[in-house]
Amino acid sequence: MFVLHAVGVTGGRVVLWAEGSVLPARVEGRPGRRVVAHPFAVDGDDLRSLVGGVPGGSMTVRLPSFASGPVASPGLVREGAGRGVVRWREWEVPVVRWDDEVADGLADCRLGASARFLNDVVRFGRDLVRRGRVLPSIDDRGRARWRAALSGADSTRWAALVAETPPAFLAAGGAEDVVLGVLDALVDRDVRAALPDAGTGSRRGGVVGAFVRALAGAPDVVGAHGEVGGGADGEVGRLRDALDGWRSRGLRESPVRTCFRLSSPDHGGHLEDGWRLEFLLQAVDEPSVLVHAEQVWRGKATVLRRWVDRAEDVLLGDLGRASRLYPALDRALRAKRPAEVELDVEGAHEFLEHAALLAQAGFGVLLPSWWRQPRRLGLRLEAESRGTAGVVAKESELGLKVLVDYHWELALGDEVLSESELTALARAKVPLVRVRGQWVHVDRERLAAGLAFLERGGGRMTAAQVLLMNAEDAELPLPLNGVDATGWLGDLLSGRVEHQLEPVEHPAGLVADLRPYQRRGLAWLAFLDRLGLGACLADDMGLGKTVQLLALEAHNRQHGARLPTLLVCPMSVVGNWQREAARFTPGLEVRVYHGADRVLDVDCDLVITTYAVVSRDAGALAGVQWDRVVLDEAQNVKNSSTRQSRVVRSLPARHRVALTGTPVENRLAELWSVMDFVNPGVLGTISTFRARFAVPIERHHDEEAAVRLRRITGPFVLRRLKTDPRVITDLPDKIEVTQLCTLTPEQASLYQAVVDDMLGRIAEAEGVKRKGLVLATMSRLKQVCNHPAQLLGDGSRVAGRSGKVARLEEILDEALADGDKALCFTQFTGFGSLVVPHLAARFDTEVLFLHGGTPKGRRDEMVRRFQGEDGPSIFVLSLKAGGTGLNLTAANHVVHLDRWWNPAVEDQATDRAFRIGQRNHVQVRKFVTVGTLEERIDRMIEEKRGLAQLVVGAGEDWLTELSTNELRELFALSGEAVGA
Repeated sequence: MFVLHAVGVTGGRVVLWAEGSVLPARVEGRPGRRVVAHPFAVDGDDLRSLVGGVPGGSMTVRLPSFASGPVASPGLVREGAGRGVVRWREWEVPVVRWDDEVADGLADCRLGASARFLNDVVRFGRDLVRRGRVLPSIDDRGRARWRAALSGADSTRWAALVAETPPAFLAAGGAEDVVLGVLDALVDRDVRAALPDAGTGSRRGGVVGAFVRALAGAPDVVGAHGEVGGGADGEVGRLRDALDGWRSRGLRESPVRTCFRLSSPDHGGHLEDGWRLEFLLQAVDEPSVLVHAEQVWRGKATVLRRWVDRAEDVLLGDLGRASRLYPALDRALRAKRPAEVELDVEGAHEFLEHAALLAQAGFGVLLPSWWRQPRRLGLRLEAESRGTAGVVAKESELGLKVLVDYHWELALGDEVLSESELTALARAKVPLVRVRGQWVHVDRERLAAGLAFLERGGGRMTAAQVLLMNAEDAELPLPLNGVDATGWLGDLLSGRVEHQLEPVEHPAGLVADLRPYQRRGLAWLAFLDRLGLGACLADDMGLGKTVQLLALEAHNRQHGARLPTLLVCPMSVVGNWQREAARFTPGLEVRVYHGADRVLDVDCDLVITTYAVVSRDAGALAGVQWDRVVLDEAQNVKNSSTRQSRVVRSLPARHRVALTGTPVENRLAELWSVMDFVNPGVLGTISTFRARFAVPIERHHDEEAAVRLRRITGPFVLRRLKTDPRVITDLPDKIEVTQLCTLTPEQASLYQAVVDDMLGRIAEAEGVKRKGLVLATMSRLKQVCNHPAQLLGDGSRVAGRSGKVARLEEILDEALADGDKALCFTQFTGFGSLVVPHLAARFDTEVLFLHGGTPKGRRDEMVRRFQGEDGPSIFVLSLKAGGTGLNLTAANHVVHLDRWWNPAVEDQATDRAFRIGQRNHVQVRKFVTVGTLEERIDRMIEEKRGLAQLVVGAGEDWLTELSTNELRELFALSGEAVGA
């Protein structure tokens, strides 16, 4: 595994270097004060083969270091890499010159903070070029260059980018100079790539012609080919000064700028007149300092003297430049001391249309609040349904085809307009109309089309059409402001469903006491099920999504047989589903469809399979008519373009349910993929969704788009959090779960090999030797259950080879997404050494590791950092070293990666988090591998818990006294252990 780093150097250049995890040959003693080679840096040849690029020799970088060597990057956890005080120190590293965006998916390579920062700069530069926010210039060497034009919102983005510059990105100089050089170099390259060939450019002679041609072709020195006045003091110098002045004026680098404030007429004034456009001066770094132009002309702008000497000169110059963008200002400039302009309604509308252009040019623009946060004029759908949600859930079998009455109305925001107001709108001759005391912008053509649309009256449509109206690409003449409905449909649309549903009777086949919030979840699932609408149960981790789904299955089947349900889940939780079904709904017939010799048996209630099997057996599974298809850990289909996502969406089913604690992990497109499975088409096509929601919300933080998205998805998504007071009272202080995991085929093969090898030797041994062989076999089998590399000790890769590691990744992924912290206990220090660097690379974060060899000072420092609010979120501990004596209440997740024979030892370890000072509910997961020694030990401990308190508490001797036949059964690998 490698970590890639980027360094900005002089002239806007960037170089790359990489850091590996392979320990170098040991060098006796500590490195001296001189600059020496970075011991973990990848050499030049390997670096070029890894990332490409042009050889760049070597350079000196300044990095945090121990006395013995550099501190490892967060993505590389090196055992024994160093200890003691951390100081900055210089190291020499091989580099390559960079010339494009750093790929995020390089084989065996992760991006360090500096490389990720470089990608942020690249994306910012490309966005500037795409929007034309660039200006030409001549640099100090006389070369024609394109530079970034930073003003307005771009200046804010630029300042944030500079503030976030990682120290490792800076080779020399301040962050602003280095990053600006890199940004300008990127902008210059991208603009030239987008321009036509220089041969088609200007044929003008002299310096100006050479300048224009150099801007469109290869970077060149203006005046280098014999043009007149090529020197710094000649035409080139004068052209550069003119360009710099133009750039300075265009980007508003002055500490004071002109503001335009538009005021609408008072309520008692004439509606056609009374608009006023005022001129003011504003301090750029203190926007609250505003001085009216009248005070400037009267010499009373003393508050501005700390920024500018002659405020009136700034005002006149700005008004002149603004008039080129907004010609209506010419009338004001005829006055000797321009301070404001009186406008009519049409003039006010003209200014509003120019406001964005003025703001982009760097001027201040202050508009009425109703324009900044307008109530949109649009259509509103009124629908009428009968009954209430509770009645429907108990008595009716509706579906998507039920017809409801509807009619359309014209609304200003959420307020429906009257007939007289509609008449006034129709008669209006200007684009700004006053409605209910508020000015509204009206598109005359669209308004006429909207009024004609209203004349068509109402009618009847299906409940599904009403529910999905907000998402469809309906050809409406005006925007859709909302849908209002009465009865059960109104309950659903308003989000009041959960509170108004009458509780569903406890299913006869459910052997569990549902907590109140789980009963509400069951009522909601049953309600949508009867409507034929899909559901996404997105409860927080540990709130019982499994038991709610099983309760729904029992509820559906208590009045008669149904077609089978297909449940698709990750391989790591197949065993968990199978046992939870047996525990909570023993009357359900369950089949597990996986394994090399799998046979699809649908003569049952529930078929459990994996995402991998669904992808392989798409044809067979699509040939069955399912009553319901359920996706557990539905974030597995977050990428809608993958084969498994397409396959699960194509499976025929009357009803669909998605279970996930993280409906959105990184991007909104993931929510679209889940919702398109649940209710196909509810959010339109992916391209429509991106345009309507993803881009406005993710890129522009559009709150209105976010509200519309919540309104559309609200009826179909139910999410409760552990922090919700309505849920907290229903939860115990500590939730303990036995997490069943599955062996990979490689693990199963190794497990069987160990059993075959050891059983013969145990049968022939006696006494102490026999006991030793039994304990050794148990230890080896537990290592196999953890990870093949732990048993083999070959330093091979970790990813994709262990069911436990896969499940751990899923748990930590969700915990970190919620901002939680986790403790991971293992009885094997070797397993911790394997999993720590893997988790650090997988989640790109620091992972602490405490074991028996950790000195006390280092141990105390780890605890202090973990308990800190900004400290690492994952702490791996060996059970013996970290199981007692520590206060780790910052964690509210505890994972026991391998079971200890004595449950009291596990309880002591859990109590590192579950103790006085813990304010959050603690979720404890104990990993047990299905069909192996671990499951049998777990079962024996549960069945003989009273005896275990006496026997197991004394050690492991009771296990060694079992007979060979009992051992054979104990060690045997069951058919449930191996995943598909």
